[in-house]
Amino acid sequence: MSGVPSFSERKQPGIVCLFDVDGTLTPARQQVSDEMLKVLKALREQVAIGFVGGSDLSKIREQLQLPGHEDILQQFDYGFAENGLTAYRLGAQLPSQSFINWLGEDKYKKFVKFVLSYISQLDIPVMRGTFIEFRKGMVNVSPIGRNASVEERHEFEKYDKEHKIRQTFVEALKKEFPDYGLCYSIGGQISFDVFPAGWDKTFALTHVSPDSWKEIHFFGDKTFEGGNDHEIFTHKDVNGHSVTSPEDTISQLRNLFLQ
Repeated sequence: MSGVPSFSERKQPGIVCLFDVDGTLTPARQQVSDEMLKVLKALREQVAIGFVGGSDLSKIREQLQLPGHEDILQQFDYGFAENGLTAYRLGAQLPSQSFINWLGEDKYKKFVKFVLSYISQLDIPVMRGTFIEFRKGMVNVSPIGRNASVEERHEFEKYDKEHKIRQTFVEALKKEFPDYGLCYSIGGQISFDVFPAGWDKTFALTHVSPDSWKEIHFFGDKTFEGGNDHEIFTHKDVNGHSVTSPEDTISQLRNLFLQ
């Protein structure tokens, strides 16, 4: 963290900006642009910054890490993977949580069997692979499969908007497992996350609050009800900003903090 001013020495101290990754800092599952990294570097001179992604750290690093740049945990003051269940502050890892320890193996197996059975009954144009991805703090479910190409992801997103595949899937899971204490959040183009109640992106705030920020700003593209940015976007302690693309994020940051 050499050369980075302390929180109190930022030009606008007391403010932290947190960012969703897909659709906010980068195009969905694609790499960040040089322009975005330049804007974030300039922003970090003004305020503290952090990313809050639903994916694990390796996937977030693939998107935010460009050759020749510092590791992302050095470029951001806070790094929150899996909604903050894997968390870093100034490059140092904070205590983590485990989905499987919370739910238990028997319930998890029952859940997975239902998911795979449901997917096997779907009639959608394309199916690829990795329909369930087990993560440390959640499960990610994809009807088309996470191995879909970028083009296939775009096509499924259009199909899903018309046919409500993910929305209907989530409703079926809520009906089948009403007593599991799980929440479901549709994000990105092809999947939805499943996690314990309270383990949405607001979980990241538990790591931010000890620094006593005067203002917490969050930027995300899935801020609508049911989207995976909604809970933190509407949190009482957060100033929420809805964006439509990485370019829109840059525009809003320039208007708010970089004039």
